[in-house]
Amino acid sequence: MASRVIPVEDFDLIIFGATGDLSRRKIMPGLFRRFVAGQMPPGARVIGSARSEMTTDGFRADIRAAIAEHDGPRADHPQLDEFLSRLDYVTLDATDEGTAEPAWQAIRDKMRDGVIRAAYFSVAPFLFEPLARGLARHGLAGEGIRIVVEKPFGHDLASARDLNEMLARHFDEAQIYRIDHYLGKETVQNLMAVRFANILFEPLWNAQYVDHVQITVAETVGVAGRGSYYDGAGAMRDMVQNHMMQLLCMIAMEPPWHFDPDAVRDEKLKVLRALMPVEAGDIVHGQYRPAAGMAGYGEDAGNAHSRTESFVALKVRLANWRWQGTPFYLRTGKRLRARASEIAVVFRTPPHSIFDAADPPRANELMIRLQPDEGMDLKMMIKEPGPGGMRLVQVPLDMSFAEALGAEGAELPDAYERLIMDVIRGNQTLFMRGDEVEAAWAWADPIIERWASSDAPPRPYDAGSAGPAEAAELMKRDGRRWREMRG
Repeated sequence: MASRVIPVEDFDLIIFGATGDLSRRKIMPGLFRRFVAGQMPPGARVIGSARSEMTTDGFRADIRAAIAEHDGPRADHPQLDEFLSRLDYVTLDATDEGTAEPAWQAIRDKMRDGVIRAAYFSVAPFLFEPLARGLARHGLAGEGIRIVVEKPFGHDLASARDLNEMLARHFDEAQIYRIDHYLGKETVQNLMAVRFANILFEPLWNAQYVDHVQITVAETVGVAGRGSYYDGAGAMRDMVQNHMMQLLCMIAMEPPWHFDPDAVRDEKLKVLRALMPVEAGDIVHGQYRPAAGMAGYGEDAGNAHSRTESFVALKVRLANWRWQGTPFYLRTGKRLRARASEIAVVFRTPPHSIFDAADPPRANELMIRLQPDEGMDLKMMIKEPGPGGMRLVQVPLDMSFAEALGAEGAELPDAYERLIMDVIRGNQTLFMRGDEVEAAWAWADPIIERWASSDAPPRPYDAGSAGPAEAAELMKRDGRRWREMRG
């Protein structure tokens, strides 16, 4: 089944931080893939801006190199030159208002009237305010512009509120797109379709039938190369407060009245506000140590005495009718055994088995795989083939998106491709609203503050393992166990 490509309207997109890692690795290659797919209109233009002194030709050469590095198969694509011809560049140091005026004027001159205008803040958070102020001062903050803001959106609740208030001085909430690339993944959106476009699961999607939910985001890489950022953030701020909370919301939310941006985000906000405080015994934080020839966290982060967590496992409960009594177990970490992002909805076992007690039915599980090999499978009990009586075996009904919706090995659009096109369409469904961000921080702050005031260091775990032993104990005491990490 070929995917349909729906072109967007003509647009001008300015990318602040255009020479940075995110732009070169994700944004610009993603835009090129949308160009090749025929989704960008003929007049669409992309203006890069950064502090680097560079000409437009130099910027085009840099993006050509970035596409070769991060999207090798398309490095020799016949449409690459045409795509590069759509790029422009303006050198801008937004922190130096004295020298920035000509650059801002050049940006204003290049941004056309009468087309959709968007500005992507692919920069450190301290640059959000001077960029927002510059756009407003030069007449680019009106109704025609949309602002894309990258994480981290705040360091805690107070800083998130400050950022929201600052942006609100220059832009309406309907203009602000707080991006979380996890929400752009095909499987996350398909979770909405599975729940709300089929009658099969929704009647069972509650505490009466769901025993527990596991959400895992495991990475094999360490923090080398990101140490200065990560050591000031940790897994709780880097992953749990944003990505994992958004996945939790998608699983736990009530059906919205319509697939509409504010209707969906209203229901997600209700989940965040229903989060119960996490008890001290329901959370484990850890830090990887050297093993199997791999460096430990201290060496990777350049801080041998760091107490920053690279692993978090916790038990989350919701105070509402749908989920009362059903726990959600979350875990994420660096330098783990496998790279995998998945959600497992584990249903309760049948209340009575008619089969031999030596061969009881096992719980059904709905597995949602975000990476690698995006897809879903449902584990069900069937009779094992062959004579000799009724022997039960659990098998998966497997659906790989690449196999089900196209040729095996077909490439699914990257999350950034989809989300940038949603910005151009003006669709905020997959972007966080300001009150969502603040509600997530309000829940996470007490956990982070408890660790900061404690003398207990993070629990050590071997690089390349499944995490600290205490994480397994967190599940074991409830009579459950984590799913095995498999990449």
